[in-house]
Amino acid sequence: MYKEVFRPLLFKSNPETIHEATLAALKVAESSPFLRQFLRKIFEYRDPRLEVELFGLSFKNPLGLAAGYDKNAEVVNALSTLGFGHLEIGTVTPFPQEGSPRPRIFRLPQDKAAINRMGFPNQGAEKFCQNLTKHNKESSVLGINIGKGKDTLIEKASEDYTYLLEKVFPYADYIAVNVSSPNTVGLRQLQAKELLSNLLSQVREKNLETAKQRSVKALPILVKIAPDLTWSELDDILEIIMAERVDGLIATNTTIQRPVFLKNSLRTEVGGLSGKPLKARSTEIIRYAFQRTERKLPIIGVGGVFDFRDVIEKIAAGASLIQVFTGLAYEGPFMVKTINRSLVSYMESLGISSIAELKGTKPF
Repeated sequence: MYKEVFRPLLFKSNPETIHEATLAALKVAESSPFLRQFLRKIFEYRDPRLEVELFGLSFKNPLGLAAGYDKNAEVVNALSTLGFGHLEIGTVTPFPQEGSPRPRIFRLPQDKAAINRMGFPNQGAEKFCQNLTKHNKESSVLGINIGKGKDTLIEKASEDYTYLLEKVFPYADYIAVNVSSPNTVGLRQLQAKELLSNLLSQVREKNLETAKQRSVKALPILVKIAPDLTWSELDDILEIIMAERVDGLIATNTTIQRPVFLKNSLRTEVGGLSGKPLKARSTEIIRYAFQRTERKLPIIGVGGVFDFRDVIEKIAAGASLIQVFTGLAYEGPFMVKTINRSLVSYMESLGISSIAELKGTKPF
């Protein structure tokens, strides 16, 4: 029904307009516990075989929503009804910023892809945290994605990240350090060896300091990387992540590359490409990082996930959890439930009792 009726209608409108409309609809559910309970009955699929224990956290299933959908923490409770095992919200920056001029999101339907050059538009940390005071931690693990402001010098970037970590600490289950968006000038420079080492060292110190002040455990810290790294650059990042005892990797963000097989004329638009064309590269990076760290580094895989086969491929490559974003626009709101159901059927066919048993195996 969604693909045949609703998607053609939705795809006639500007993508950002549709996104704002869906946020508005979710805000209705955000204010209604009854409606959220109703939505959960429709969209949630539970099975103990889907559960994942990672970072000292319990995920009800391996599928999460990638950062970028709820930039201002406005509909966290409503999103938690859609069947996700975790939500990653943001990217939030210290102060409000408008992001790039519109239009800044482009669909490539022939390629099952999208290009965005959003540039971290958000209302800033104060409003973000104010919104999170209404979050009641209903059923999904909550990650918060943090990034530097567009006007912050690279040399001062660590000040933004440590400030944000301290601000959002009370509300987060984990922190995602975003150093890989292609749409903030200079941001990807933070993936360079010396800069990343300094940044993660300061983030870890602030994390431990804040936890001590609050008499709680430190938060799991993950780093979100770009798919456009060379193997040498990735080796440097993995070395730093292990040395700084970072808890995990998110692989990957959008790509600035344009594969030759792209059909849509919008492929020339500037920005980060996501969707099906990113799938192979993100899986390749997951597999490399998993093997290079001797299976020790937990990985959240993201990029080109549309169905349960895509999920299994990334888990088999070494991912412990999966995130979706662009696929949701193409597959519709029942995507998560459909995938989770198919995962259980697949596990039953193999006679295994946990999704974790698929990690590092040969798919299909």
